[in-house]
Amino acid sequence: AGCCHGALDKMYETLELLQRRHNVRPDLLLCCGDFQAVRNEADLCCMAVPAKYRHMQTFYRYYSGEKKAPVLTVFIGGNHEASNHLQELPYGGWVAPNIYYLGYAGVVRFRGVRIGGISGIFKSHDYRKGHFECPPYNQQTIRSAYHVRNIEVFKLKQLKRPIDIFMSHDWPRSIYHYGNKNQLLKMKSFFRQEVESNTLGSPAASELLQHLKPTYWFSAHLHVKFAAFMQHQTNSKEELPKATKFLALDKCLPHRDFLQIIDVEHDPSAGDSLEYDAEWIAVLKATNSLVNVTQSSWNMPENNGLHAKWDYSVTEEAIKEVLEELNHDLKIPCNFTLTAACYDPNKPQKQVKPVHTINPQTTEFCAQFGLTDINARIQQAKEEGSVRGEYEDEEEEEEMDSTGSAEEPSEYNTDNSGLSSFNPDEIMLDEEGGDEDLSTCSVDPSPDHPPDFSASFSDIRIMPDSMAVSSDDAMDSTNEELEKSGVSKQGEEKSLTERPLKRIGGNENGNSGIKKIKRRNQAIYAAEDEDKTE
Repeated sequence: AGCCHGALDKMYETLELLQRRHNVRPDLLLCCGDFQAVRNEADLCCMAVPAKYRHMQTFYRYYSGEKKAPVLTVFIGGNHEASNHLQELPYGGWVAPNIYYLGYAGVVRFRGVRIGGISGIFKSHDYRKGHFECPPYNQQTIRSAYHVRNIEVFKLKQLKRPIDIFMSHDWPRSIYHYGNKNQLLKMKSFFRQEVESNTLGSPAASELLQHLKPTYWFSAHLHVKFAAFMQHQTNSKEELPKATKFLALDKCLPHRDFLQIIDVEHDPSAGDSLEYDAEWIAVLKATNSLVNVTQSSWNMPENNGLHAKWDYSVTEEAIKEVLEELNHDLKIPCNFTLTAACYDPNKPQKQVKPVHTINPQTTEFCAQFGLTDINARIQQAKEEGSVRGEYEDEEEEEEMDSTGSAEEPSEYNTDNSGLSSFNPDEIMLDEEGGDEDLSTCSVDPSPDHPPDFSASFSDIRIMPDSMAVSSDDAMDSTNEELEKSGVSKQGEEKSLTERPLKRIGGNENGNSGIKKIKRRNQAIYAAEDEDKTE
């Protein structure tokens, strides 16, 4: 599923419709961010959206136990979330019975399928900071709380075993060059400037795509359906070629393609339980010393002569130790716990303030595997006075960088990892959010209509290590044969002329670039308003 925006009733009812229409029963539902696990009015105040988009929606019914998700649901965070709620579970956990959050980054298993994901969106000016934010948020931290950090990318890059499915909220940068780009720009013409300059999407996600090479990669965020198919370069003649099927889905609105049923090879004899991934747990243990809760910028260890250790990948022996710790029982315990009062439509609370909560699930997880409880560390730092007051010190810098135009050096060697990316939604927030009172919340129901569905993976391209892209737009024409045959005929590789990416400075286009992005953002929200009035 694409962006859910808290409309769980609508999402599950649409899934039920699909089941009847196609005579299938999905085993697992994956949601690619903007899930909006809003429990109450305080959670609404921690969601970075203009007031007119703050709706209670229906998650609270699943949190309270009034309803239960009809299918096991796993999701990542986006840029419109109840950040205070998700922050309680930095390593992942249950936000409601049968609904599991992957954490800042995480890997789990279901019926033998290995599923990874990273929450949030990329912003260069926050990328190298630690997870320092905590409620109550201010106008800066309510946004930076959902920005991807380099430590999460570093952890994921330590993985060696194959990944079947990976999820990110924003798209990997350059992915649009491996699908039907002309059709994308026809639907979203305001993407053109960023597509042509190769600045649309997340360079951090591109790093992970190049490293992990998952079989499937799912994203959302841009509110448009788009499919691509990439073949990765091999490092040696002995290595088998790998390919990734990419699919971005629309948001949960009437007549939108926000749900897609996909048959993934799995172990039919395996149980229905969600399981820990032993290698990922071992990586968390190996990288625990790198946990940082300050807002100072820092780079991950790399082989540059400045670090005694830079390889934190784990051995088979370390993975075996994790399995022995768990007595080879990888089942994730169903230990969901209520940590906040649930919204009562009969007793609305207008003036509420969020508090920083330490979730028992996180406490138990950290104790079991000897990990640092990030929220406990933040609380300790606040009590010691090392974090309190630092937000105000950088308000001017944060305000200047709010468009994402700041360019920070990166620990990565690939050319595009330091590029800044524009986020249409967040610029809109800067325009409309202003100094808005974060404690003012609104509750409003939303309509419910089933969407139409269609998908195909088209236009195979080689993804080089440099993430070079084709300069031949003729390659983006629709391949009707591939679309008709689906994935089965994707092996027909296309030749293309490649050119290396250029580093795009934040000020290269002057103010005109910012105005262009604002117009694109206005178009996105205008389309959303039209859908809501249909």
